[in-house]
Amino acid sequence: MRRLVGKQEARQEQGAPRKKKVRRFYDYSLLFTIIFLTVFGLIMIYSASAPKAQILYDGDAAYFMKRQAAIAFGGFVLMLIISKINYHFFARFAFFSYGLSYILMIAVSLFGKRVNGKRRWLEVGPLSFQPTEFVKIALILVLSVVITQMGRKVNSWRNILYVGGLAAPLALLVTANNLSSGIIICGIVFVMLFVATKRKLVFAACMGGAGFLLAFAGPIGAALEAVGILQEYQLSRINVWLNPEAYAQEGGFQVLQGLYAIGSGGLMGKGLGESIQKMGFVPEAQNDMIFSIICEELGLFGAVSVILIFLFMIYRFMLIASNAPDLFGALIVVGVMGHIAIQVILNIAVVTNTIPNTGITLPFISYGGTSVLFLMMEMGMVLSVSNQIKLEK
Repeated sequence: MRRLVGKQEARQEQGAPRKKKVRRFYDYSLLFTIIFLTVFGLIMIYSASAPKAQILYDGDAAYFMKRQAAIAFGGFVLMLIISKINYHFFARFAFFSYGLSYILMIAVSLFGKRVNGKRRWLEVGPLSFQPTEFVKIALILVLSVVITQMGRKVNSWRNILYVGGLAAPLALLVTANNLSSGIIICGIVFVMLFVATKRKLVFAACMGGAGFLLAFAGPIGAALEAVGILQEYQLSRINVWLNPEAYAQEGGFQVLQGLYAIGSGGLMGKGLGESIQKMGFVPEAQNDMIFSIICEELGLFGAVSVILIFLFMIYRFMLIASNAPDLFGALIVVGVMGHIAIQVILNIAVVTNTIPNTGITLPFISYGGTSVLFLMMEMGMVLSVSNQIKLEK
């Protein structure tokens, strides 16, 4: 025993290498960002919806905020549970969720609840939800699995087209009833393929094509409507975008009122709760147009602050993706990052009339139970990837 102890002491004196302690990382910065955006969203939902809620729900000014808070709290708990599960576990359900997405989208097309002439909500007993939110998560998972299995072979044109082909039928099903979600799904595929492949020229061409469509949206839209590809209401959205003043009493009303709200906010805003445009001028102020109320009440300072917080969230996504243990984890984070970034850009672009109105919510801030619930699930998967990153002391 003495000899053994002596040898161990000698090794320590000679500077023998000690085993490094390994601990797992957990991105608390991202977690606190999610909490901040959710709480801020609840405050803004209350501010934007209080007048409408008082009229519709017997003086309950906090009706919309309480509903959102209940779902957000449930989603937050679910997010924490998911974040402690090894993200590789979700790969087992990737193809099942992909198949279920088709079932849900076909079901909502046939039996969905009509809202504003479109079937977007599927009712299951007392609950109702938008299947398009589930489709986004399912697509992120299945594309992550497929691209990981391909490895370097994903750089071939054949495999790039194969990955795009996996998403195309779902994108078409979603776009038929929800153009904005269809655009987001295409954007998610675009971002994931852009990161995974070495072929960048085709993506630059796609971005150039998108710019061309925006520049000549009027004549292109008229031509597509003439051959039956676009519906009349979709062409009217393009016309409203190009000249909202000419359609002030029709489709341009919401756009103009939103711009009035942004302009009247000035540098520091009118103050929290002091918006005039939410008094029935901006329709559904707590939903797609909530960013205009933020601009009116908190001014340019508040609007820029919100954008900077989202940019910080994107930065955390990039940090987690670049340090992920494997390609599968990195692609999950990239897919979620693409979803959040595209949705934020499109929402702000719509509110500022930079692009035609497509009805896109602002993540974590706009009112919408389905949206916040599935966003929390996505955040749980990202935090799960971060929790598998190992730090050595």
